[in-house]
Amino acid sequence: MVRVHLPYHLQTLAGVGSEVQLDVAAPVTQRAILDALEARHPTLRGTLREHGTQKRRALVRFFGCEQDLSNDPPDAPVPEKVASGAEPFFIIGAIAGG
Repeated sequence: MVRVHLPYHLQTLAGVGSEVQLDVAAPVTQRAILDALEARHPTLRGTLREHGTQKRRALVRFFGCEQDLSNDPPDAPVPEKVASGAEPFFIIGAIAGG
């Protein structure tokens, strides 16, 4: 069971609390987590990744085990503690301004 922590605006869009638990088959990767999240909550499609390319949107960041996983390849395994559910997979909306 993978635990995914969502920022408030995505909680509202998906109609869920701050944490979602997902069954993700091994190997547990960012792509597998996001595929499972979007399958369960279709309203999130296109908010985390581009529709056509499936690339992470620029102002979305992924963290796990106090590591920034945002620039890791989408098919690279996430840390074992995230894969086992001991630690959450955090989705964070980055802030930009000037």
